[in-house]
Parts: sequence; C-alpha cells; structure tokens
Amino acid sequence: MNPDRRWAVNLSILFTELPMLDRPAAAREAGFTEVETWWPWATATPEPADVDAFVAAIQDAGVQLIGLNFFAGDMPGGERGLFCQPDREAELSANLPIVASIGERLGCRAFNALYGNRLPADDEAAADAYAAGALAEAGRVVEPLGGTVLIEPVSGSPAYPIKTAADAIAVIDRVAAEHDVHNLGFLCDLYHLAANGDDLDVVIDRYAARTAHVQIADLPGRGEPGTGELDLDRHLDALVAAGYDGAIALEYKTTSTTVDGLDQWLPREARAGR
Repeated sequence: MNPDRRWAVNLSILFTELPMLDRPAAAREAGFTEVETWWPWATATPEPADVDAFVAAIQDAGVQLIGLNFFAGDMPGGERGLFCQPDREAELSANLPIVASIGERLGCRAFNALYGNRLPADDEAAADAYAAGALAEAGRVVEPLGGTVLIEPVSGSPAYPIKTAADAIAVIDRVAAEHDVHNLGFLCDLYHLAANGDDLDVVIDRYAARTAHVQIADLPGRGEPGTGELDLDRHLDALVAAGYDGAIALEYKTTSTTVDGLDQWLPREARAGR
C-alpha cells in the first residue's frame, strides 16, 4: 500500500475500544490529523451539551473533522438513513440544522446522506420523489458552508436501494434536474461497491471526476487493506491519476486493537493528512 496519500480515519468503526469522546485524541496520538464519523448519537436531536462535548473532543485533539453523517436512524438495528422515508420527515428536518451547525463549528464540509431502506409498503416512485426533495433540502442547508451532501452505495442491507455507482449518480442527477441543487457528490466506497458486484475499474473510469469522497476496506471481511482480495493500491492509484485529491478514509473493521491493525500496513509517519 502506497503510504504517500492523504489518509483519514473513521471514528465510528475504528478506535471502538475507546468511548467516542476519547477517540479523536487517540486518532491524533496514532498520527492522524483528519477524521470522519457516522452520526455520533442515537437520536436526531442530541442534547446541546452532548454536541458541545463532541465538538470540544475534536478541537482539543487537534484533528480536523472532514466527514459527518446525517442521522441515519437505528443503525445497529438495521436502519440505513431517513431520506426516502416521508414518515420520518420531522426527525430529518430537525437533524439538518444540527448537522450544519456542527459543520460550521468544526469546518467540516462533507455530509453523508444515507438514503434509507425500502419499506415493504413503499410506493417506490413516491419514496424516490420524496428523497430527491429531502436531499435537495439537505444540500440547501449545507450550501452556505461550502458543504457537499454525499450519496453512498451501501452493501449488506438488501432493502437499501442505492447499491451501485450508477445508482448514486442517478440520484445526484435527479436532484440537480428537479430541484436545481448541485452540491451533491458521489461517495466512492470501494468495499461497498465491490461487495455489491460493481466493477471498480469501470466505476473509476466513468465516475472518478464526480467522486467527492473515498472510503476503503478490503473484501471479503471488511478488514484492513491486505486482508482480502481487492487490489486497493491499484484502484487508489487510478483515482489519483484521474484527478481525485481528497482524503482516503479508513472505514474497516479490525480484529485487533486499532493501532496494532494499522501498524501492519500503514506507517505512523504516513497517517497525517496533507
């Protein structure tokens, strides 16, 4: 694995041996200067004191938050976002300004909008039309920050309808065409795409120019690079050659402590963001 890249670490899947508020400092101690996280709370509207504590943990650690998810529902219970679910509109509407406020306070400019699972009673056309409007509103809320709403294909959840790069691009294009909102971007997670059967060479060739953020894990197993069969080095080289100059976020599971796992493949001196 070429260490000469801009690396970031996802604090929701790594450093989980520690409480969330201790993870930013642990990431900095391990050599990272850039971090991202899923929504850190079980509710769309955490207490202001809890938000303040999270913001302080990031600031005190001296790391830059580069990615934050919108509230995605009960993730441990299998939910994967609210954007295509009109019955969750109140939760989502309440969450958007909180996300934007955290972004403003911490200088975060990328916000991952998990689309949501199909529900058995869904009218798919109506759900997708609602989602386009909800994503447009998210785009408007973060636009004053210079923010980008990320659209991510996800594996492991059969009811989640955004599975391929083409699926994500279609959503982005629909929001632009129907709502004149243009600050949505493709989140290219190489693990999820490969797990869903997308050809990564084709994805990079077609969509590298539209890629706003990159995440990695190896396949199978979603472990550290080198534990599976993906040629991550080659794919990342292709993305960089095509013009991607953003962070490569580590969103994998480790069977050891986070630092022990990192030490197997990424030298400490290579972990700081550029």
